[in-house]
Amino acid sequence: MNEFEWLRQTRALREPVSPRRDLWSGIDAALDAATTTAPVAHRTTHRVQRWLIAASFAGLSLFAGSLAVHLRERPVTTAANASPSNADRWRPNDPRLAGAAVELDAASMELRQAMEQAPNSPALQRLLYRTQKQQSQLRQMEHQAG
Repeated sequence: MNEFEWLRQTRALREPVSPRRDLWSGIDAALDAATTTAPVAHRTTHRVQRWLIAASFAGLSLFAGSLAVHLRERPVTTAANASPSNADRWRPNDPRLAGAAVELDAASMELRQAMEQAPNSPALQRLLYRTQKQQSQLRQMEHQAG
């Protein structure tokens, strides 16, 4: 095929093409069928949506209730019963761990001071727990190092 034949074929694509059969009769029949069955389908869909909304509300209520019970059972750590004195602070013998111990002590003290402002803050309680866990891991590292 050469360039002239390609051009002729592309020009032929611009011309309108009529379908082999009449499409309007099928479209009209499909629209009539859709209007007669639509109210039944709409009622069924609406009923299912109501049940789904009710089920999601019930699930959300159960989740919120279990979360409230879980948070209520959790002991609250306050600065009064969780602050160690300067004598209770741990100082590692290994100088490589001493810097980390100082940083963790400072972070723990800052978190306790922040908890005095907001004693029931779950975020502060989580941070304090993580800091204490890191201090424990640091002590284990020193113990394993000898």
